[in-house]
Amino acid sequence: MSSHNQDQVVVGKIGATYGIKGWLKVFSYTEQAESIFAYQPWLIKMKGEWQTFHVEAWKRHGQGLVAKLQGLDIREDAQVMTNAEINVPADQLPALSDEEFYWRELMGMTVVTTQGYDLGKVTDILETGSNDVLVVKANLKDAFGQKERLIPFLDEQVIKSIDRTAQRIEVDWDPGF
Repeated sequence: MSSHNQDQVVVGKIGATYGIKGWLKVFSYTEQAESIFAYQPWLIKMKGEWQTFHVEAWKRHGQGLVAKLQGLDIREDAQVMTNAEINVPADQLPALSDEEFYWRELMGMTVVTTQGYDLGKVTDILETGSNDVLVVKANLKDAFGQKERLIPFLDEQVIKSIDRTAQRIEVDWDPGF
């Protein structure tokens, strides 16, 4: 999940219209697809302005989801929403324990080795089949000439600690890699 500003989180995207009564296909980025409907209201940028929408109804359709937003009653009105990102206020998301993190929280954190070597900052997180991978953009004057490092997100094995306050992730990792 990326965030446009600290107050909002992208939780999905609107697809094509469905039927003639203003229903839309919905692509959810939440871990459980239906969870997207638990977060209300939806904030959707239209013509450069954030607008608030409430989901009037939703249902499963084949492999996907479709939703009817309040105030969109005809296909033509709904069509302008196609491909728009669905944001929700960040405070809508459940609070996590100190050991849990939303991926968006790790973005921009500084990654340092247990010996104190600064590996750079987290710019992305790749979700691979077996484990997630931190994409760390190295500092311009990296002693090992690295531009970017891919560090497996393996708790305890590689990731030693994450400090929200200091915005720092400590890893057991060879800076040469």
